[in-house]
Amino acid sequence: MGSIGEEKLKQPWIETPLIESAALSKDVGCRVFLKLENVQPSGSFKSRGIGNLIRRSILSHPSPSTLHFYSSSGGNAGLACVTAATALGYPSTVIVPETTKPMMVAKIRAAGATDVVQRGASWQEADEYLRDEVLAKSENGVYIPPFDHPDIWAGTSSMIPEIRSQLEGSRPDAIVCSIGGGGLFCGLMQGLDEAWPDDSEKVKVLAVETEGAESLNASLKAGRWVALPRITSMATTLGAKQVAEKAFEHGKRKNVTSVVLSDAEAAMGCWRFADDERVLVEAACGVSLAVCYDGRLKKLLPDLTPESKVVIVVCGGSTITLDILAEWKKTYAYVERLATDDEGIPSTLSAPVTRHLN
Repeated sequence: MGSIGEEKLKQPWIETPLIESAALSKDVGCRVFLKLENVQPSGSFKSRGIGNLIRRSILSHPSPSTLHFYSSSGGNAGLACVTAATALGYPSTVIVPETTKPMMVAKIRAAGATDVVQRGASWQEADEYLRDEVLAKSENGVYIPPFDHPDIWAGTSSMIPEIRSQLEGSRPDAIVCSIGGGGLFCGLMQGLDEAWPDDSEKVKVLAVETEGAESLNASLKAGRWVALPRITSMATTLGAKQVAEKAFEHGKRKNVTSVVLSDAEAAMGCWRFADDERVLVEAACGVSLAVCYDGRLKKLLPDLTPESKVVIVVCGGSTITLDILAEWKKTYAYVERLATDDEGIPSTLSAPVTRHLN
């Protein structure tokens, strides 16, 4: 352990609310709870895992005051790195691809980044530049990966004891989460094993991806750990061409179901959730919420009863605006043609009119 005592170094993430959604419960036909990770300091669940990795790095370093943290993510991981480092009083630099949107660059700078450098046409090129050029010249630089690290999984696993306490000690029947590289998924699986070591596999886990970013699903279909040739989904923050190997191992467990939905369904999940719960989330999160609409969850988990408890991890994200949401609602209106006509669900009434066409 380093020279800073653990009790003196604060935790750069918060306990988030778990609320029961009346609208989604009505649509699904069971008790649906929302774990609101979108209210984390960085706006996503990444505050837990990346915050824990940064914190553990400080505590284990013999000269922690000299550290400088580096990330190559132009999305939620980079924002979480900067947010946590700033909260703990440390400098941070993010190397992002030249394709990163100006809004995200501005958000990372506003969060307190020491510098934001745009380099390369892809995340891989930005990451190579960070590793080969920047870190090679930084004696006290610490590399913060976006998802593939045990300390990231350990930090993310802190969600499960919160859920257990918020459900008054009871075990959820199912958890629904999005998966990109697998940091969230690995953390949840670790947390379930720690909270219910003898019964963790009684909790069904739906690991949800979008078409064009389904790296877990591709590996499970192939029966081996494989990489996608490229990412074609608009849910770019799910855009890991290959999941963490640990995520692939967890994906093979009997209580896990790999689910793949379209970009259109992910967009639908975003706008309907905004109308139902007054919360904006990006497509990477919306794809998990889409599972709750129009009978999808009941088809995936037919044994659910009205008293079953399903937790949806609202993982958050910072790449969404009202303009983007409005455009999606217009572009992907066709996905609602088969939607429910239950007028007791607010987003049914606000859905695009084309949903009533055949």
